[in-house]
Amino acid sequence: MKRSELEAIVKEIVDSSYDVHSALGPGMLESSYEICLRFELSTRKLEVERQVEMPINYRGVILEKGYRVDLLVANEVIVEVKAVDRTLPVHKAQLLSYLKMADKRIGLLINFNVPRLHGNIKRVVNGL
Repeated sequence: MKRSELEAIVKEIVDSSYDVHSALGPGMLESSYEICLRFELSTRKLEVERQVEMPINYRGVILEKGYRVDLLVANEVIVEVKAVDRTLPVHKAQLLSYLKMADKRIGLLINFNVPRLHGNIKRVVNGL
């Protein structure tokens, strides 16, 4: 996928996140934001999978259901949805690990449990 196409997908995810946050505000469960974000992205004609089980390569052996990503958009962007007081370095590390294991380039860490979404969407890039 071309970089411009990937950036367009990321923009749609960010815009959709703002729409979801505007509608729901803070204080909901992560699963609520996840479901609504999936719906919002699908209305924008993006392919979205929720709670995708991914295999893990452990010592050269592929183990099924090694981890689960919240959302996989257009089979390119992993979205990790949080509803916490603040994101921690471990959340970013988790997303980076998911990107590496799935051989994906870009992920978004989105914390919806905040008064303003601005500054609470973190872009994580896997250098591959």
